[in-house]
Amino acid sequence: MIKIIVDTMGGDNGSKATVEAIKNFLKNNDDVQVIAVGRKEELKELEGLCEIVDAPDVVPMTAGALDVLRMKNSSMMVALNLLKQGKGDGVISCGSTGGFLASATITLKMLPGVKRAALVTSFPMQTKGKYLTVCDCGANNENNPEELYQFAWMGQLYSKYVCNIEDPRVYLLSNGGEDEKGSPLVKETNKLFREKNFPNFQGNIEAREAVLDPKVDVVVCDGFNGNIFLKAVEGTAKYMSKLMKEAFLLNLSTKIGYLFAKKGVKGISKQMDYKSVGGALLLGVNGIVVKAHGNSDAYGFESAMKIVKRMAKANILEKIKEGIAQ
Repeated sequence: MIKIIVDTMGGDNGSKATVEAIKNFLKNNDDVQVIAVGRKEELKELEGLCEIVDAPDVVPMTAGALDVLRMKNSSMMVALNLLKQGKGDGVISCGSTGGFLASATITLKMLPGVKRAALVTSFPMQTKGKYLTVCDCGANNENNPEELYQFAWMGQLYSKYVCNIEDPRVYLLSNGGEDEKGSPLVKETNKLFREKNFPNFQGNIEAREAVLDPKVDVVVCDGFNGNIFLKAVEGTAKYMSKLMKEAFLLNLSTKIGYLFAKKGVKGISKQMDYKSVGGALLLGVNGIVVKAHGNSDAYGFESAMKIVKRMAKANILEKIKEGIAQ
């Protein structure tokens, strides 16, 4: 039986969204137990459905790692310590990103041989049901070639065992597809990949091709550029959605046209919805750690819970240990 530890507090929508998400998740996942951590009085709807652990303090969104570590009775720290004690298979929170990721790294420690943890996320591609894995997308502002090499291993293993892509193709984010293009870091990393004959490494790729090319499975980059890349893609998706709505509301004819195109438009919106992914995961630490979006509604948080379950079922921690050992 898989056990998921949930920090129910700290998100923009409070415990209301996380409680609803847990209830919806448990309806369709009877092979999972949930440990809900938070203010007991706000979790009464979960009584009888899951284990409730009272944690009266809530970590503010502005909190850093040291702030979180000092808040011993916060829902975030109680949840992380439960995972450290082996009470669950994974932990999830939609609280402070920096505070959660840094305190998770300090509390759980790194997996043997891992130099730096990477924040990894997936988002929908043009091909229905296919997801692009990006690592790192924000855990580190600076990285070296050896760290990016490890990110590639972890991202490829995640893509293979969690996203179910048989032989994931790995690319290095750059400003050109040629090996000699890119920053000094990209050039050195490309050279390292070639020298070590990284499995299924396809070379450099530009950001636009990474999104449009269905052959791309994993994109590797330092956390600074990865975060910019991710947010630019999310912003573009929101912008296109806004333009589409404005086009259909232009006049009576376009409104009538929407009635005929409604099914297709909804399909596009669903495919591009970042909430279907739910959040990002921290690979490299000694535990399954998923950071849900701070503004997660019930649907988005439930999607993030599904990621924890898939990672636990795939035994991803052992797969990463074996991959890094190679």
